[in-house]
Amino acid sequence: MKHTLQITHLAWPVLIAQLALMGNAVIDTAMAGRLSAIDLASVGIAASILSTVLMSLVSVLLALPPIISHLYGSNRHEAVGAEIHQSVWISLVLALIAILVLCFPGPLIGISHLEPRVEEKVRAYLLASAFGVPATFALRIFLGFSTGIGRPRPVMFFNLFSLALKVPLNMVFMHGLLSAPEMGGPGCAVATALDAWLMAGLAWIWCLRNPSYAGFRVNRRLASPDMNAIKEFLKLGLPIALTFIADVTAFTFMALFIARLGPVYSAAHQIAANLAALAFMVPLALGNATSVLVGKNMGAKQYAEARHISWAGIGISMTAGAILCMAFWLGAPHIAALYTTDPGVQRIAIPLIMLVALYHLGDALQAVAVNALRGYKKSVVPMLIYAILLWGPGLGGGVLLGLTDFFGPAKGARGFWIAAIASLWLVGILMALYLDAVSRKAKA
Repeated sequence: MKHTLQITHLAWPVLIAQLALMGNAVIDTAMAGRLSAIDLASVGIAASILSTVLMSLVSVLLALPPIISHLYGSNRHEAVGAEIHQSVWISLVLALIAILVLCFPGPLIGISHLEPRVEEKVRAYLLASAFGVPATFALRIFLGFSTGIGRPRPVMFFNLFSLALKVPLNMVFMHGLLSAPEMGGPGCAVATALDAWLMAGLAWIWCLRNPSYAGFRVNRRLASPDMNAIKEFLKLGLPIALTFIADVTAFTFMALFIARLGPVYSAAHQIAANLAALAFMVPLALGNATSVLVGKNMGAKQYAEARHISWAGIGISMTAGAILCMAFWLGAPHIAALYTTDPGVQRIAIPLIMLVALYHLGDALQAVAVNALRGYKKSVVPMLIYAILLWGPGLGGGVLLGLTDFFGPAKGARGFWIAAIASLWLVGILMALYLDAVSRKAKA
Protein backbone atom coordinates (compact mmCIF):
# COMPACT_ATOMS: atom_id res chain seq x y z
CA MET A 1 0.00 0.00 0.00
CA LYS A 2 2.86 2.39 0.80
CA HIS A 3 4.34 2.01 -2.67
CA THR A 4 0.93 2.41 -4.31
CA LEU A 5 0.41 5.70 -2.48
CA GLN A 6 3.89 6.92 -3.42
CA ILE A 7 3.31 6.17 -7.09
CA THR A 8 -0.19 7.64 -7.28
CA HIS A 9 0.86 10.77 -5.35
CA LEU A 10 3.51 11.46 -7.98
CA ALA A 11 1.56 10.13 -10.96
CA TRP A 12 -1.72 12.04 -10.73
CA PRO A 13 -0.28 15.51 -11.50
CA VAL A 14 1.75 13.93 -14.32
CA LEU A 15 -1.40 12.29 -15.65
CA ILE A 16 -3.37 15.52 -15.62
CA ALA A 17 -0.47 17.34 -17.27
CA GLN A 18 -0.22 14.70 -19.98
CA LEU A 19 -3.98 14.55 -20.50
CA ALA A 20 -4.00 18.32 -20.88
CA LEU A 21 -1.19 18.05 -23.43
CA MET A 22 -2.96 15.21 -25.22
CA GLY A 23 -6.16 17.22 -25.05
CA ASN A 24 -4.61 19.55 -27.62
CA ALA A 25 -4.45 16.67 -30.11
CA VAL A 26 -8.01 15.61 -29.29
CA ILE A 27 -9.22 19.17 -29.85
CA ASP A 28 -7.38 19.34 -33.18
CA THR A 29 -8.88 16.02 -34.31
CA ALA A 30 -12.41 16.93 -33.25
CA MET A 31 -12.31 20.43 -34.76
CA ALA A 32 -10.75 19.19 -38.02
CA GLY A 33 -13.40 16.46 -38.17
CA ARG A 34 -16.09 19.13 -38.11
CA LEU A 35 -14.58 20.80 -41.19
CA SER A 36 -14.26 17.88 -43.64
CA ALA A 37 -12.85 14.38 -44.10
CA ILE A 38 -9.98 16.00 -46.06
CA ASP A 39 -9.07 18.25 -43.11
CA LEU A 40 -9.37 15.38 -40.64
CA ALA A 41 -7.20 13.09 -42.77
CA SER A 42 -4.57 15.79 -43.37
CA VAL A 43 -4.36 16.68 -39.68
CA GLY A 44 -4.08 13.00 -38.78
CA ILE A 45 -1.33 12.30 -41.32
CA ALA A 46 0.58 15.49 -40.52
CA ALA A 47 0.31 14.87 -36.78
CA SER A 48 1.68 11.36 -37.29
CA ILE A 49 4.68 12.72 -39.20
CA LEU A 50 5.18 15.49 -36.64
CA SER A 51 5.09 13.07 -33.71
CA THR A 52 7.56 10.77 -35.48
CA VAL A 53 10.05 13.55 -36.13
CA LEU A 54 9.62 15.44 -32.88
CA MET A 55 9.34 12.56 -30.42
CA SER A 56 12.22 10.69 -32.05
CA LEU A 57 14.44 13.66 -31.19
CA VAL A 58 12.80 15.01 -28.03
CA SER A 59 12.84 11.51 -26.53
CA VAL A 60 16.62 11.83 -26.02
CA LEU A 61 15.65 14.15 -23.16
CA LEU A 62 13.74 11.33 -21.47
CA ALA A 63 17.11 10.46 -19.96
CA LEU A 64 16.79 13.63 -17.86
CA PRO A 65 14.28 12.45 -15.19
CA PRO A 66 16.17 9.26 -14.21
CA ILE A 67 19.53 11.08 -14.24
CA ILE A 68 18.14 13.87 -12.06
CA SER A 69 16.29 11.48 -9.74
CA HIS A 70 19.55 9.55 -9.09
CA LEU A 71 21.32 12.84 -8.26
CA TYR A 72 18.40 14.02 -6.13
CA GLY A 73 18.26 10.71 -4.25
CA SER A 74 21.95 10.98 -3.41
CA ASN A 75 21.55 14.67 -2.33
CA ARG A 76 23.75 16.05 -5.15
CA HIS A 77 21.47 19.02 -5.77
CA GLU A 78 23.94 21.36 -7.46
CA ALA A 79 24.78 18.65 -10.01
CA VAL A 80 21.14 18.78 -11.13
CA GLY A 81 21.63 22.28 -12.54
CA ALA A 82 24.72 21.17 -14.42
CA GLU A 83 22.73 18.38 -16.11
CA ILE A 84 20.00 20.88 -17.09
CA HIS A 85 22.59 23.12 -18.74
CA GLN A 86 24.07 20.26 -20.76
CA SER A 87 20.58 19.25 -21.87
CA VAL A 88 20.16 22.74 -23.33
CA TRP A 89 23.14 22.23 -25.65
CA ILE A 90 21.87 18.83 -26.68
CA SER A 91 18.43 20.32 -27.37
CA LEU A 92 19.75 23.06 -29.64
CA VAL A 93 21.26 20.49 -32.01
CA LEU A 94 18.19 18.24 -31.94
CA ALA A 95 15.80 21.16 -32.50
CA LEU A 96 17.70 22.25 -35.61
CA ILE A 97 17.41 18.73 -37.07
CA ALA A 98 13.68 18.66 -36.36
CA ILE A 99 13.10 22.04 -38.03
CA LEU A 100 14.93 20.97 -41.19
CA VAL A 101 12.95 17.73 -41.49
CA LEU A 102 9.60 19.47 -40.97
CA CYS A 103 10.40 22.14 -43.53
CA PHE A 104 11.40 19.54 -46.13
CA PRO A 105 9.09 16.53 -45.47
CA GLY A 106 8.96 15.21 -49.05
CA PRO A 107 10.42 11.71 -48.39
CA LEU A 108 7.95 11.06 -45.55
CA ILE A 109 4.94 12.37 -47.45
CA GLY A 110 5.86 10.36 -50.55
CA ILE A 111 5.16 7.07 -48.75
CA SER A 112 1.42 7.79 -48.55
CA HIS A 113 0.67 8.65 -52.19
CA LEU A 114 -1.58 11.47 -50.94
CA GLU A 115 -4.25 13.24 -52.91
CA PRO A 116 -3.06 16.76 -53.88
CA ARG A 117 -5.61 18.46 -51.60
CA VAL A 118 -4.48 16.41 -48.60
CA GLU A 119 -0.75 16.83 -49.35
CA GLU A 120 -1.08 20.62 -49.56
CA LYS A 121 -2.63 20.77 -46.11
CA VAL A 122 -0.11 18.30 -44.65
CA ARG A 123 2.82 20.41 -45.86
CA ALA A 124 1.26 23.60 -44.48
CA TYR A 125 0.69 21.92 -41.10
CA LEU A 126 4.30 20.71 -40.83
CA LEU A 127 5.76 24.07 -41.86
CA ALA A 128 3.75 25.83 -39.15
CA SER A 129 4.79 23.20 -36.60
CA ALA A 130 8.48 23.87 -37.28
CA PHE A 131 8.06 27.34 -35.74
CA GLY A 132 7.16 25.80 -32.36
CA VAL A 133 9.99 23.24 -32.17
CA PRO A 134 12.43 25.24 -29.94
CA ALA A 135 9.63 25.95 -27.46
CA THR A 136 8.72 22.26 -27.38
CA PHE A 137 12.28 21.34 -26.40
CA ALA A 138 12.35 24.05 -23.72
CA LEU A 139 9.12 22.69 -22.25
CA ARG A 140 10.48 19.14 -22.33
CA ILE A 141 13.54 20.19 -20.30
CA PHE A 142 11.27 21.87 -17.75
CA LEU A 143 9.15 18.72 -17.59
CA GLY A 144 12.18 16.46 -17.09
CA PHE A 145 13.60 18.74 -14.40
CA SER A 146 10.38 19.05 -12.41
CA THR A 147 9.51 15.36 -12.71
CA GLY A 148 13.03 14.25 -11.77
CA ILE A 149 12.93 16.10 -8.46
CA GLY A 150 9.40 14.87 -7.74
CA ARG A 151 7.60 18.20 -8.35
CA PRO A 152 5.27 17.62 -11.31
CA ARG A 153 2.49 19.99 -10.21
CA PRO A 154 3.92 23.12 -11.92
CA VAL A 155 3.97 21.19 -15.20
CA MET A 156 0.34 20.26 -14.61
CA PHE A 157 -0.72 23.88 -14.11
CA PHE A 158 1.11 25.16 -17.19
CA ASN A 159 -0.33 22.38 -19.35
CA LEU A 160 -3.86 23.10 -18.13
CA PHE A 161 -3.37 26.77 -18.97
CA SER A 162 -2.13 25.74 -22.42
CA LEU A 163 -5.21 23.57 -22.94
CA ALA A 164 -7.51 26.45 -21.99
CA LEU A 165 -6.01 28.56 -24.78
CA LYS A 166 -6.17 25.86 -27.47
CA VAL A 167 -9.80 26.13 -28.60
CA PRO A 168 -9.83 29.94 -28.99
CA LEU A 169 -6.47 29.88 -30.79
CA ASN A 170 -7.71 27.13 -33.11
CA MET A 171 -10.85 29.11 -33.86
CA VAL A 172 -8.77 32.13 -34.82
CA PHE A 173 -6.51 30.34 -37.30
CA MET A 174 -8.74 27.52 -38.55
CA HIS A 175 -11.73 29.78 -39.24
CA GLY A 176 -9.97 33.09 -39.93
CA LEU A 177 -11.24 35.12 -36.98
CA LEU A 178 -9.78 38.46 -35.80
CA SER A 179 -8.35 39.21 -39.27
CA ALA A 180 -6.25 36.02 -39.30
CA PRO A 181 -6.16 33.99 -42.54
CA GLU A 182 -8.62 31.08 -42.75
CA MET A 183 -6.31 28.05 -42.82
CA GLY A 184 -8.58 25.09 -42.05
CA GLY A 185 -6.78 22.07 -40.59
CA PRO A 186 -3.24 23.56 -40.73
CA GLY A 187 -4.48 26.43 -38.56
CA CYS A 188 -4.37 24.18 -35.51
CA ALA A 189 -0.60 23.77 -36.00
CA VAL A 190 -0.14 27.55 -35.93
CA ALA A 191 -2.19 27.68 -32.73
CA THR A 192 -0.10 24.91 -31.14
CA ALA A 193 3.18 26.62 -31.99
CA LEU A 194 2.10 29.95 -30.51
CA ASP A 195 0.74 28.18 -27.43
CA ALA A 196 4.05 26.33 -26.94
CA TRP A 197 6.11 29.54 -27.04
CA LEU A 198 3.86 31.22 -24.50
CA MET A 199 4.00 28.27 -22.10
CA ALA A 200 7.77 27.82 -22.43
CA GLY A 201 8.34 31.47 -21.59
CA LEU A 202 6.03 31.44 -18.59
CA ALA A 203 7.36 28.12 -17.25
CA TRP A 204 11.03 29.12 -17.27
CA ILE A 205 10.42 32.64 -15.96
CA TRP A 206 8.53 31.09 -13.04
CA CYS A 207 11.21 28.44 -12.47
CA LEU A 208 14.19 30.82 -12.52
CA ARG A 209 12.48 33.21 -10.07
CA ASN A 210 11.21 30.54 -7.65
CA PRO A 211 13.30 30.42 -4.44
CA SER A 212 12.55 26.73 -3.87
CA TYR A 213 14.46 25.89 -7.07
CA ALA A 214 17.51 28.01 -6.18
CA GLY A 215 19.41 25.12 -4.59
CA PHE A 216 19.67 23.36 -7.93
CA ARG A 217 21.69 26.26 -9.40
CA VAL A 218 19.75 26.29 -12.67
CA ASN A 219 19.67 30.09 -12.77
CA ARG A 220 23.44 30.52 -12.87
CA ARG A 221 25.19 31.44 -16.13
CA LEU A 222 24.77 28.76 -18.80
CA ALA A 223 27.72 26.37 -18.55
CA SER A 224 29.85 25.59 -21.58
CA PRO A 225 29.31 22.25 -23.30
CA ASP A 226 30.92 19.44 -21.27
CA MET A 227 31.61 16.63 -23.69
CA ASN A 228 32.04 14.03 -20.93
CA ALA A 229 28.69 14.96 -19.36
CA ILE A 230 27.02 15.04 -22.77
CA LYS A 231 28.48 11.63 -23.60
CA GLU A 232 27.09 10.14 -20.37
CA PHE A 233 23.72 11.78 -21.04
CA LEU A 234 23.58 10.37 -24.56
CA LYS A 235 24.67 6.94 -23.35
CA LEU A 236 21.28 6.65 -21.68
CA GLY A 237 19.32 9.04 -23.90
CA LEU A 238 20.15 7.70 -27.35
CA PRO A 239 18.88 4.14 -26.69
CA ILE A 240 15.73 5.67 -25.19
CA ALA A 241 15.35 7.78 -28.32
CA LEU A 242 15.88 4.77 -30.57
CA THR A 243 13.24 2.93 -28.54
CA PHE A 244 10.81 5.75 -29.22
CA ILE A 245 11.81 5.86 -32.87
CA ALA A 246 10.94 2.17 -33.19
CA ASP A 247 7.62 2.75 -31.42
CA VAL A 248 6.58 6.04 -33.02
CA THR A 249 7.77 5.27 -36.54
CA ALA A 250 6.01 1.90 -36.55
CA PHE A 251 2.81 3.72 -35.58
CA THR A 252 3.43 6.51 -38.10
CA PHE A 253 4.16 4.21 -41.02
CA MET A 254 1.04 2.30 -40.04
CA ALA A 255 -0.91 5.55 -40.57
CA LEU A 256 0.91 6.27 -43.83
CA PHE A 257 0.20 2.79 -45.25
CA ILE A 258 -3.47 3.00 -44.19
CA ALA A 259 -3.63 6.35 -46.01
CA ARG A 260 -3.31 4.37 -49.25
CA LEU A 261 -6.83 3.05 -48.60
CA GLY A 262 -8.27 6.57 -48.94
CA PRO A 263 -9.22 9.59 -46.79
CA VAL A 264 -12.17 7.85 -45.10
CA TYR A 265 -10.02 4.95 -43.83
CA SER A 266 -7.28 7.37 -42.86
CA ALA A 267 -9.75 9.49 -40.89
CA ALA A 268 -11.14 6.40 -39.09
CA HIS A 269 -7.64 5.25 -38.22
CA GLN A 270 -6.83 8.73 -36.91
CA ILE A 271 -9.73 8.45 -34.46
CA ALA A 272 -8.52 5.06 -33.21
CA ALA A 273 -4.89 6.23 -33.01
CA ASN A 274 -5.88 9.38 -31.17
CA LEU A 275 -7.89 7.36 -28.66
CA ALA A 276 -5.00 4.92 -28.13
CA ALA A 277 -2.61 7.81 -27.54
CA LEU A 278 -5.04 9.44 -25.11
CA ALA A 279 -5.45 6.20 -23.13
CA PHE A 280 -1.67 5.75 -23.11
CA MET A 281 -1.38 8.81 -20.89
CA VAL A 282 -2.48 6.74 -17.87
CA PRO A 283 0.27 4.07 -17.98
CA LEU A 284 2.75 6.72 -19.14
CA ALA A 285 2.07 8.83 -16.05
CA LEU A 286 2.37 5.77 -13.82
CA GLY A 287 5.54 4.78 -15.66
CA ASN A 288 7.08 8.23 -15.21
CA ALA A 289 6.29 8.17 -11.50
CA THR A 290 7.68 4.65 -11.18
CA SER A 291 10.87 5.64 -13.03
CA VAL A 292 11.51 8.63 -10.78
CA LEU A 293 10.90 6.66 -7.58
CA VAL A 294 13.07 3.78 -8.78
CA GLY A 295 15.86 6.22 -9.70
CA LYS A 296 15.61 8.04 -6.38
CA ASN A 297 15.82 4.78 -4.42
CA MET A 298 18.71 3.53 -6.56
CA GLY A 299 20.55 6.81 -5.88
CA ALA A 300 19.92 6.28 -2.15
CA LYS A 301 20.98 2.59 -2.49
CA GLN A 302 17.53 1.36 -1.41
CA TYR A 303 17.51 -1.54 -3.86
CA ALA A 304 14.67 -3.58 -2.34
CA GLU A 305 12.42 -0.50 -2.36
CA ALA A 306 13.21 0.10 -6.03
CA ARG A 307 12.11 -3.45 -6.94
CA HIS A 308 8.88 -3.25 -4.93
CA ILE A 309 8.00 0.08 -6.54
CA SER A 310 8.57 -1.37 -10.02
CA TRP A 311 6.03 -4.14 -9.56
CA ALA A 312 3.57 -1.94 -7.70
CA GLY A 313 3.58 0.40 -10.71
CA ILE A 314 2.84 -2.47 -13.09
CA GLY A 315 -0.01 -3.71 -10.89
CA ILE A 316 -1.68 -0.28 -10.77
CA SER A 317 -1.25 0.19 -14.52
CA MET A 318 -2.77 -3.18 -15.45
CA THR A 319 -5.77 -2.56 -13.19
CA ALA A 320 -6.45 0.84 -14.72
CA GLY A 321 -5.85 -0.63 -18.19
CA ALA A 322 -8.49 -3.32 -17.70
CA ILE A 323 -11.07 -0.66 -16.76
CA LEU A 324 -10.30 1.43 -19.85
CA CYS A 325 -10.32 -1.70 -22.01
CA MET A 326 -13.93 -2.46 -21.03
CA ALA A 327 -14.97 1.17 -21.52
CA PHE A 328 -13.61 1.25 -25.09
CA TRP A 329 -15.07 -2.13 -26.00
CA LEU A 330 -18.57 -1.30 -24.77
CA GLY A 331 -18.64 2.35 -25.80
CA ALA A 332 -17.11 2.19 -29.28
CA PRO A 333 -20.16 3.53 -31.21
CA HIS A 334 -20.58 6.48 -28.86
CA ILE A 335 -16.87 7.32 -28.94
CA ALA A 336 -16.83 7.30 -32.75
CA ALA A 337 -19.83 9.66 -32.79
CA LEU A 338 -17.98 12.12 -30.54
CA TYR A 339 -15.13 12.39 -33.05
CA THR A 340 -17.03 12.70 -36.33
CA THR A 341 -20.51 13.09 -37.82
CA ASP A 342 -19.51 11.30 -41.05
CA PRO A 343 -21.37 7.92 -41.05
CA GLY A 344 -18.79 6.32 -43.36
CA VAL A 345 -15.93 7.23 -41.03
CA GLN A 346 -17.94 6.07 -38.01
CA ARG A 347 -18.64 2.67 -39.58
CA ILE A 348 -14.94 1.97 -40.08
CA ALA A 349 -13.84 3.52 -36.79
CA ILE A 350 -16.08 1.45 -34.47
CA PRO A 351 -14.30 -1.93 -34.93
CA LEU A 352 -10.95 -0.15 -34.76
CA ILE A 353 -11.88 1.36 -31.39
CA MET A 354 -12.76 -2.13 -30.12
CA LEU A 355 -9.28 -3.27 -31.18
CA VAL A 356 -7.79 -0.28 -29.36
CA ALA A 357 -9.20 -1.79 -26.16
CA LEU A 358 -6.99 -4.86 -26.55
CA TYR A 359 -4.05 -2.76 -27.70
CA HIS A 360 -4.22 -0.56 -24.61
CA LEU A 361 -3.98 -3.45 -22.16
CA GLY A 362 -0.65 -4.45 -23.68
CA ASP A 363 0.39 -0.80 -23.59
CA ALA A 364 -0.38 -0.68 -19.87
CA LEU A 365 2.12 -3.46 -19.23
CA GLN A 366 5.00 -2.33 -21.41
CA ALA A 367 4.83 1.39 -20.55
CA VAL A 368 5.49 0.95 -16.84
CA ALA A 369 8.02 -1.86 -17.33
CA VAL A 370 10.17 0.15 -19.75
CA ASN A 371 10.03 3.26 -17.55
CA ALA A 372 11.01 1.27 -14.47
CA LEU A 373 14.01 -0.01 -16.43
CA ARG A 374 14.98 3.58 -17.20
CA GLY A 375 15.00 4.19 -13.45
CA TYR A 376 17.64 1.46 -13.32
CA LYS A 377 19.42 3.23 -16.23
CA LYS A 378 18.79 0.27 -18.51
CA SER A 379 17.86 1.31 -22.04
CA VAL A 380 19.79 -0.80 -24.58
CA VAL A 381 17.90 -4.11 -24.26
CA PRO A 382 14.48 -2.38 -24.34
CA MET A 383 15.59 -0.61 -27.52
CA LEU A 384 16.37 -3.94 -29.19
CA ILE A 385 13.07 -5.49 -28.06
CA TYR A 386 11.08 -2.55 -29.42
CA ALA A 387 12.91 -2.37 -32.73
CA ILE A 388 12.69 -6.07 -33.52
CA LEU A 389 9.09 -6.67 -32.49
CA LEU A 390 7.37 -3.42 -33.46
CA TRP A 391 8.99 -3.25 -36.87
CA GLY A 392 8.94 -7.00 -37.54
CA PRO A 393 5.67 -8.68 -36.56
CA GLY A 394 4.14 -5.28 -35.79
CA LEU A 395 4.51 -3.14 -38.91
CA GLY A 396 5.59 -5.96 -41.25
CA GLY A 397 2.75 -8.15 -40.07
CA GLY A 398 0.37 -5.24 -40.49
CA VAL A 399 1.36 -4.77 -44.12
CA LEU A 400 0.84 -8.49 -44.81
CA LEU A 401 -2.52 -8.63 -43.02
CA GLY A 402 -3.82 -5.24 -44.13
CA LEU A 403 -2.65 -4.77 -47.70
CA THR A 404 -1.92 -8.24 -49.11
CA ASP A 405 -3.59 -11.63 -49.48
CA PHE A 406 -0.70 -13.45 -47.77
CA PHE A 407 -2.90 -14.53 -44.82
CA GLY A 408 -6.18 -14.55 -46.74
CA PRO A 409 -8.19 -11.57 -47.99
CA ALA A 410 -6.62 -8.24 -47.07
CA LYS A 411 -8.13 -6.91 -43.84
CA GLY A 412 -7.37 -3.23 -44.41
CA ALA A 413 -6.95 -1.04 -41.33
CA ARG A 414 -8.06 -3.88 -39.03
CA GLY A 415 -5.10 -5.99 -40.18
CA PHE A 416 -2.65 -3.32 -39.08
CA TRP A 417 -4.25 -3.08 -35.64
CA ILE A 418 -4.32 -6.85 -35.14
CA ALA A 419 -0.59 -7.08 -35.88
CA ALA A 420 0.12 -4.10 -33.61
CA ILE A 421 -1.75 -5.76 -30.73
CA ALA A 422 0.21 -9.01 -31.04
CA SER A 423 3.59 -7.26 -31.22
CA LEU A 424 2.86 -4.92 -28.31
CA TRP A 425 1.85 -7.79 -26.02
CA LEU A 426 5.11 -9.56 -26.87
CA VAL A 427 7.02 -6.37 -26.05
CA GLY A 428 5.25 -6.07 -22.69
CA ILE A 429 5.93 -9.66 -21.66
CA LEU A 430 9.62 -9.53 -22.59
CA MET A 431 10.04 -6.15 -20.90
CA ALA A 432 8.51 -7.47 -17.68
CA LEU A 433 10.82 -10.50 -17.71
CA TYR A 434 13.86 -8.28 -18.23
CA LEU A 435 12.75 -5.94 -15.44
CA ASP A 436 12.44 -8.91 -13.10
CA ALA A 437 16.02 -9.99 -13.89
CA VAL A 438 17.45 -6.45 -13.53
CA SER A 439 15.65 -5.71 -10.26
CA ARG A 440 16.69 -9.04 -8.74
CA LYS A 441 20.32 -8.42 -9.65
CA ALA A 442 20.23 -4.88 -8.21
CA LYS A 443 18.60 -6.17 -5.02
CA ALA A 444 21.28 -8.81 -4.61
